[in-house]
Amino acid sequence: MFGQELEQRCFAFAGNVRRFCRKLKRDTENLEDIKQVVRASGSVGANYIEANENLGPGDLIHRIRISRKEAKEAMFFLGLVEVFEKKELAVEKAALIEEASQLRKIFSAMLLKLNPKKTNPPR
Repeated sequence: MFGQELEQRCFAFAGNVRRFCRKLKRDTENLEDIKQVVRASGSVGANYIEANENLGPGDLIHRIRISRKEAKEAMFFLGLVEVFEKKELAVEKAALIEEASQLRKIFSAMLLKLNPKKTNPPR
């Protein structure tokens, strides 16, 4: 799954994160975590789009690594966001964490195919 389809999936992920975050309580801790997860979720797709600009194999690998890192960061901050025992939000949060995990795995697989000797193993 490369190209336009993955770009659309990343875009949908960022949009879904934003819609989820609008439903959350805005206390001091949550507000900072919300800011971080919104940034990270958008950076996943933004860096993948940059990777597709084909500025060379080194840039492609670098941008995909950043996309993978941002997906991991989105997972981390989604985990920190508090849903205050609201079951519906907890289910939505779990689905977003799973989608971030799937995106991370896709980027890891891409890196292994692009540069199997120098790429860090999937995590």
